[in-house]
Amino acid sequence: MSAAVAALVAAGAGAVAVLLTLRRPALLRAALPRAGPDACEGSGGYDERRRAEGGVVGDDGRAPTRLRLAAAGGAAVGAAVLLPGWYAVAGAVLAGGLVWHRSAGWEDRGVRRRREELEAEVVHIVDLLSAAVSAGAAPAHALHEVTALLDGAGAEALRRWSRRLRWGSEPTDVWADMATHEQLGRLGQVLLRSAVSGAPVAESLARLAEDERDRQRGQVEARVRQIEVKAAAPLGLCLLPAFVLLGIVPLVAGSVTGLVLG
Repeated sequence: MSAAVAALVAAGAGAVAVLLTLRRPALLRAALPRAGPDACEGSGGYDERRRAEGGVVGDDGRAPTRLRLAAAGGAAVGAAVLLPGWYAVAGAVLAGGLVWHRSAGWEDRGVRRRREELEAEVVHIVDLLSAAVSAGAAPAHALHEVTALLDGAGAEALRRWSRRLRWGSEPTDVWADMATHEQLGRLGQVLLRSAVSGAPVAESLARLAEDERDRQRGQVEARVRQIEVKAAAPLGLCLLPAFVLLGIVPLVAGSVTGLVLG
């Protein structure tokens, strides 16, 4: 293979990998499966439609396998063409494996935004449910009222279970389904335990609200600490040239001058 052809192949493979990396949100939306027009609430079709719209948070918003394979393959081909001999094999395996591993964290921006919005609303949702239940409402009726009050990601998440309850589903089945949710799973577990045991749920919801506040406070503090750590590296890189010029270079120059003159 001539050098020109090799360069063209490598450039094409690299361009594919870069395109997949830079445009991964739009490509993710195009690659996610779409539910048919007959999808309805309360069935598997409803869940598929919400996943396709980004309304359900979870692995469905991650990069599909075919997209990850394309990016990893492009990186592997580029490395194989550019590197000589056996280095090409090692480079292809390393580049492909690295891109495959990193692409596991690719997530559609819309899905990420809804997930973060819902995480921020969990405490508000639990507080509203606790207030409604404390006022004498049954958990199912409280869920209907809270769903009607909310908007955005919180309403989208709760509407799924609220409609199932309106259509006659058993509350224990609905709470068990909620218990598997990524953000609202703890709320579902509290409601399920109360429905099974018959214990009052108001106090459990109040404790859950406090636990969620503590958890969110811990997450904020952890993010602040991460910012401090991430800011230390750029600051060190900024100070490194000055340290070298003011500390290392004069010392080396003085030592060399002493050796030459001595």
